[in-house]
Amino acid sequence: MSQFMVRAAQALATRRLTTATFDFPYIAAGRSVPDRAPVLEDSWCRVIEEARRQVPRVPLFIGGKSMGGRIASHVAARGGIGSVAGLVFLGYPLHPPGKPEQRRDAHLPAIAEPMLFVQGSKDPFGTAAEIAALLPSLERATLHEVAGGDHSFKVPGGKTKQEPAFQDVMNAVAAWAEAITRA
Repeated sequence: MSQFMVRAAQALATRRLTTATFDFPYIAAGRSVPDRAPVLEDSWCRVIEEARRQVPRVPLFIGGKSMGGRIASHVAARGGIGSVAGLVFLGYPLHPPGKPEQRRDAHLPAIAEPMLFVQGSKDPFGTAAEIAALLPSLERATLHEVAGGDHSFKVPGGKTKQEPAFQDVMNAVAAWAEAITRA
């Protein structure tokens, strides 16, 4: 289980957002190489079905950290999962580090639901500026920039700066989700 996602789920729970975390099959099996996209997408679909079964009347947001968020975006773009309230991307992997020409965004314009990109300004997988340039092509997308943040939102200044940066991210996610559910 991703320690970041467990911590994020706990932080969002303190902000009155019910969350669920899960492991993709390759992680559960102890492998380091991810499964192919269809296996990852199928995992996401099963989690969505289970969430709807357990909490049927609660607005459902999907997303995740890095690849987990990217796979959630694939599932939303292809449809067939019913409506979701929105998608939250914590460090969207727009491209591999050092390979900005290998974009992973062609499917994003197919997503009609609101999207929140939380992106570090120094993320090697795609900076906040790169995400900002993408926003005009997306129907309902918002960016929350982590100034100085990397792919895991680590900011310069040592440990004393990390906790406020993390809490700022969690506050931004909670405020965005609340605004979406009120709309």
